[in-house]
Amino acid sequence: DDTKLTLHGLQLYYIKLAEAEKNRKLNDLLDALEFNQVVIFVSKVARANELNRLLTECNFPSICIHGGMSQEDRIKKYKSFKDFNARILVSTDLFGRGIDIERVNVVINYDFPDDSDQFLHRVGRAGRFGSKGLGISFISSEPDQEILDKTQSRFEVNIPELPDKIDVTSYMST
Repeated sequence: DDTKLTLHGLQLYYIKLAEAEKNRKLNDLLDALEFNQVVIFVSKVARANELNRLLTECNFPSICIHGGMSQEDRIKKYKSFKDFNARILVSTDLFGRGIDIERVNVVINYDFPDDSDQFLHRVGRAGRFGSKGLGISFISSEPDQEILDKTQSRFEVNIPELPDKIDVTSYMST
């Protein structure tokens, strides 16, 4: 039963915006949100590298993991993130499944996933180990909106638009 594949303990929101507005919005979110660690999902290797560079330039030191790296390099970067050497990870879907890092409490879908399974695996990186989490998805196209709608009906959840203020206790464990 898909509705049992839980998004339990997660606060989920979306933001409608143009592709060109994503970087500014991401900066605003990283400034405004309280988080232990955040994973930002993108769709392509080139995008992961570019966003990682941009974040670092904007004083948001991040680690980048993607399929274009050697296994050894990915493991080293994963360990560095797990050891809390950085609070921000930019990743392709390589990181979406089966990787648990306790401190991750925010996931941002910079690029919306291709289907509801991918959505579940991505946002499931937040709120592991019975803790709370926050998932924010950027919606910048009609296909994004369609997948969001399918995800909501499949998992019987309502994912509202991001409000101006979020109660930090709703996604941060005390």
